[in-house]
Amino acid sequence: ARWQTELFPGGKMGDSEAAEETAFIVEVSNIVKEKITIGGNVCQHSKVNQWTTNVEQILSQLTKLGKQLKYIVTCVIMQKNGAGSRTASSCFWDSSADGSYTVRWENKTMYCTVGAFGLST
Repeated sequence: ARWQTELFPGGKMGDSEAAEETAFIVEVSNIVKEKITIGGNVCQHSKVNQWTTNVEQILSQLTKLGKQLKYIVTCVIMQKNGAGSRTASSCFWDSSADGSYTVRWENKTMYCTVGAFGLST
């Protein structure tokens, strides 16, 4: 299995804000990677509901961090069969306080892409 992560933090920040954001990204990264429990499983339609339920738990775990943010979490699970896929997300946000984190995971039979947005309230 292979992980690929992308991080899109907000705008310009001072040193203390940047350190706080880095710590937050580490927390988000750990939560997201913990909940993607597909592992070495073969892509099976009957297991997708369980995998997406696990991904839904990311929202409750993010809420428990106690940050003043609203969260949006998206997930795409796709069987590898030679077809391509492109995804895009868009959001109005405050570039000094908001950000997003995307994890793309894959094995021999499937792709899983999870995106998490944190938007200041």
